[in-house]
Amino acid sequence: MDELRTRTSLVQVVGRKVMWDNRKSNPGKGDMWAPCPFHHEKTASFHVDDQKGYYYCFGCQAKGDAIKFVTETENVSFMEAVEILAQEAGMEVPKRDPQAQQKADRRTILTEVMEQAVQFFRLQLKTGAASEARAYLAKRGLSAAALDRFEIGFAPAGWDNLREALLAKNIPVEHLLATGLVKASDKGRAPYDVFRNRIMFPIRDARGRAIAFGGRAMDPEDHAKYLNSPETELFDKSRNLYNLRAARQASGKGQPLIVAEGYMDVIALSEAGFGAAVAPLGTAVTEPQMQLMWRMSSEPIIALDGDKAGLRAAYRVVDLALPLLEAGKGLRFAIMPEGQDPDDLLRAKGARALQEVLDAAMPMVKLLWQQETEGKVFDSPERKAALDKLLRERIVKIKDQGLRRHYGDEIKELRYQLFRPQRSGAFVPGRGKRRDWRAPPPASAGAKSSLLAAGGDQAETRLRETVILAALIVTPEVAAEFEPQLEDMRCSDPEHAALRDVILRCIGEEANLREMAENMIGPEALENLLRARHVAVVPCIRQPGNVEMTRMTIAGELAKLEATEGWQAELLEAQQDLETDPDEVMTWRLGEAAKARAQAGRRDDEADADYALGQNGAHIDREEKDAFDSLLAQIRFEKGRN
Repeated sequence: MDELRTRTSLVQVVGRKVMWDNRKSNPGKGDMWAPCPFHHEKTASFHVDDQKGYYYCFGCQAKGDAIKFVTETENVSFMEAVEILAQEAGMEVPKRDPQAQQKADRRTILTEVMEQAVQFFRLQLKTGAASEARAYLAKRGLSAAALDRFEIGFAPAGWDNLREALLAKNIPVEHLLATGLVKASDKGRAPYDVFRNRIMFPIRDARGRAIAFGGRAMDPEDHAKYLNSPETELFDKSRNLYNLRAARQASGKGQPLIVAEGYMDVIALSEAGFGAAVAPLGTAVTEPQMQLMWRMSSEPIIALDGDKAGLRAAYRVVDLALPLLEAGKGLRFAIMPEGQDPDDLLRAKGARALQEVLDAAMPMVKLLWQQETEGKVFDSPERKAALDKLLRERIVKIKDQGLRRHYGDEIKELRYQLFRPQRSGAFVPGRGKRRDWRAPPPASAGAKSSLLAAGGDQAETRLRETVILAALIVTPEVAAEFEPQLEDMRCSDPEHAALRDVILRCIGEEANLREMAENMIGPEALENLLRARHVAVVPCIRQPGNVEMTRMTIAGELAKLEATEGWQAELLEAQQDLETDPDEVMTWRLGEAAKARAQAGRRDDEADADYALGQNGAHIDREEKDAFDSLLAQIRFEKGRN
């Protein structure tokens, strides 16, 4: 019955029968309100406290737990209600047994034995034999009040101290064996104490009953630094958490639930004001423990040591949690500074420093991304494809379809940020080889009034960008083919850059492109872009879905953009040399720019252009040559005047 109540969410049980009042309810705290299902009303006077597992109606005074709610709303008996809830929780109901009361009595007896052991260990901490243990606890910063609050004790060295003390209180050895306090000897001797020369931490269940112990060895040569009680009739380490009861109370008052690695971390956190702190019991986090955490908080914070072992533990939690996630049940991860655990950080820098780490806790999707990308290089299509496949295999484990879709969106955004080249300038054609990307040089004062600063080419660039973006929006199937070029494409204004980014994010989910584009710049702005005169007349825009025509149009426009950027950058670089380079050097630069511009012109209409031979052997459109000659004359005039 205790296990059933622990694993059952009253909010989920009641939620099948009521409509929650979203204004009054606080799902994160399990504090929910609704119109009462037991009497007719319009106001939300029916209150459910999921942390405590009880409901109460302020109108009709109905009250009870999940079992009573099912009996009254489903009109079933007590045992039938138990069977219904057990089936939902994945538990098997024991068959009715005339010895059931005897079993319940035995559990009560065993918990009383454990309480006697708690008192024995606490008294031993005050003896001379525990002086080293007290010094260690003082060094770790534990006050006398903390020792009392967490009932910390000491198991003295020796093989029979606890056994003899409890036998003297008429507790049979069989009970000591059943609680895991002593262990049978394989040498035919009397059972011996399990815990020896250890600082003792009592482990209590959700109802506050002592069910086990954890012991910290004082001998550095001991084979196990920490030792937990074996599993018994009272204790299943995979279904309990250290400090569970106190943490549940603190979490119910609004404190964040923090999951640390060990007893000392939990105690240090609690003493520093972080009362909702728990720890797994000597093992990696288990599924039942995860469900216990979500009963207390919709988003526990996993606080792990800042070392490789801590990260490995975090990755194991990610692997466990993925299939269990659903809307309203998540995790965040707070990684401590390198080489520190929460206790170390608190003693070194105090509660404020720890709070900063908790505030910076990353959502689980970011840790999943880090797990698959950290320390790896993705410099080939094969490696990128392998990453995509691996991430798809990971997130497909999420059963909640809506949550899985959001994980996919977030992964796509992280992927876009990783693979998008971080370039800030235009491509600059070099003297016979490709140069690095860099921002074009600023124009000099004289150039600002010259034809070099004219806006005609900027307007042409903007028109070409508009055609490319519009073509991809109406025929998004081809976007994946141009992903590298789109990533490299500089945009002339923020609206174009926003649309480019939306297109890149939608690769693989092209059906969402139009909607996302509207969300980004607004439906009216998108409609104006598609209806612009120079766009609407483009054949592939007039024929949405024509893949081949769209492919040819985009390829051509991208090639023209690259050529235009190249000759503009070369001219700007030539302008920088205006005051220092001799005429022949400047002439060479302008010749290179002429060749680049001629190539751009040829791509516009290579079949019909009227060509002339330039001074460097480049074919130049006659109209372009006349303009270029005029430009060269003006530059030389400005140089002579300066």
